[in-house]
Amino acid sequence: MNEALRQAMSRAGVSDQALAEACEVDAKTVNRWITHPTRTPHARHRWAASQALGVEEADLWPSAVRVSLKTGADREMVQVFPYRSAAPASLWRSLIHGARRELVFAGYTNYFLWLEHANLGNLLSKKAVGGCRIRFLIGDPDSSTTREREQEEDVPLTLSTRIAVTVGELHKLRGLDNIQARYETGHVNISVFRFDNDMIVTPILARRVGHDSPMFHVRREQNDGMFDRFAEHVEELWSRGRDIWENPRDA
Repeated sequence: MNEALRQAMSRAGVSDQALAEACEVDAKTVNRWITHPTRTPHARHRWAASQALGVEEADLWPSAVRVSLKTGADREMVQVFPYRSAAPASLWRSLIHGARRELVFAGYTNYFLWLEHANLGNLLSKKAVGGCRIRFLIGDPDSSTTREREQEEDVPLTLSTRIAVTVGELHKLRGLDNIQARYETGHVNISVFRFDNDMIVTPILARRVGHDSPMFHVRREQNDGMFDRFAEHVEELWSRGRDIWENPRDA
């Protein structure tokens, strides 16, 4: 019996079915995690379970963590995916829900967020009211950078159209404390999403849209590591950006 997992579920009031849904597996799989302590879930499932239960992964599966423990410059790299679309929806959901202090969405359009996460606007409103700082950095739809990238992507749903969707959703949140949005173009080839001390980074490949690009899950473990480098990149672009509310066309 994995007593640590059983007790964590009991303390959190999380059933087998609820944990299965959070990890996107079958409830029978969760039951096997409990009753067969030598059965170790995949890394993404261990992470999702620890987030859902509010405990450290090492407390639930210490042997797996010891085996996978990294040292050196790459220890902040939690997981990689060859395509953003290959990442489980539970990862994004857990990161967004789990953030308490800082949310940054520095995707060039951020269009997929509204498409894939139901009631995202309501969730962000509640988080802002609770004191979480939320920032959106999106591409300037009228810039030459956007036009050039549109020509390279050559897809029916253009960058400008996808940006317009995000701007429309952000207008519903206009005036709320702790929610800000700016235009910038320096992140056209790399998207960075921050959730407190976790981060998702997506380098955009030539002629590829966001969901076809590789994705890295990074977690801050040191000063001046990968997390801090990407965070500094976003802060620099943010300092150059202009408030989307200043554009009369979008008012």
